[in-house]
Amino acid sequence: MNATATKTRELMERLVAFDTTSRESNLDLIHFVRDYLSGLGVESTLIQDRSEPKANLFATIGPQDRPGIMLSGHTDVVPVDGQDWSSDPFRMIEKGGRLFGRGTCDMKGFIAIALAHIPELLGRGLATPIHLALSYDEEIGCLGVRHLIDLINTLPVKPRMAIIGEPTEMQVIVAHKGKTDVTVRVRGYECHSALAPDGVNAVQYAAELISHISGMARRVAADGPFDDEFDVAHGTLHTGLVQGGTALNIVPKDCRFEFEIRNLPQQDPQPLLDEIYRFAAEELEPRMQAVHPDTGFDFDQGVQYPGLDMRPDDEAVTLVKALAGQNSHAKVAFGTEGGLFQQDAQIPCVICGPGSIAQAHKPDEYLALDQLAAGQAFMGRLADRVCSG
Repeated sequence: MNATATKTRELMERLVAFDTTSRESNLDLIHFVRDYLSGLGVESTLIQDRSEPKANLFATIGPQDRPGIMLSGHTDVVPVDGQDWSSDPFRMIEKGGRLFGRGTCDMKGFIAIALAHIPELLGRGLATPIHLALSYDEEIGCLGVRHLIDLINTLPVKPRMAIIGEPTEMQVIVAHKGKTDVTVRVRGYECHSALAPDGVNAVQYAAELISHISGMARRVAADGPFDDEFDVAHGTLHTGLVQGGTALNIVPKDCRFEFEIRNLPQQDPQPLLDEIYRFAAEELEPRMQAVHPDTGFDFDQGVQYPGLDMRPDDEAVTLVKALAGQNSHAKVAFGTEGGLFQQDAQIPCVICGPGSIAQAHKPDEYLALDQLAAGQAFMGRLADRVCSG
């Protein structure tokens, strides 16, 4: 194992040890990276969250007067609560050719690979700069990166392109879907269930709207639009959480549910949202308010991020294919920060990183050693491209 590979393992172990679950602070990890970079003579900028103890980090390695290649990763991880881990999730261990620990795959392995190669990049001299962008709260809606993009948009020289190291098994991903989530509160009118017609059953009216959303999902699956390069070739609508009622013999006055839309990049989700809102207002609320005027629906649109849609012949795609040693590309249903970088910062993005999304978010999350090696080889080829010596 060479020095860079050894350093990658060391850094990965340190990064996994920081509990950066989205509900927690990521500052210990960010300060560790800042200090690591400082020790190499690289300055970094922290973009603090004003309301929470969290921060993004942005740094440029090499010349500051020309656009470079941005390596982007999120520092937060999903919770381990209720998951049956066979080892401490925040202590990386090796077993059977795999490195286990929360975030090994999604996506501290990629961050460790990038950090471990910085001494080599500096030693060889950079003709093209490498930008490092680390974000927070990606797992709960790509929230933190929006402040990072605000900073990038003020730079005199912005990155030319970005590589986002989400786990793709080193496949080159050129597109992903957008997402919109909505919380719905149904206001009913309670009474004794023996007198059910005198009340407005919030749970049953929620069920009617959920049923309508399910019908829309079937229609979109049947009628499209379609893009067969995606692992799921059409947009999806999905209800994932329902809460309501207090007792069986009380007509429930409240119900709350959450649904999401995952749209193809070229598909505008707003007409789907409008149909849902219109069905509630025109079909359901008149019946509810005929019984009691204070009943109805309240909609709270939450996280929304755009899809990513890159041309296969774009310079960034061509470069990443060369670095990954392949000519093929793919599209995925899961979201990343790439759509925001493309839309809000006008930075072309390609998704490519070690590990499989099938291992992410699960107990005993792991990064296979052959995937780690593939990620290191990718970064080594990048160094050959950007270094002057």
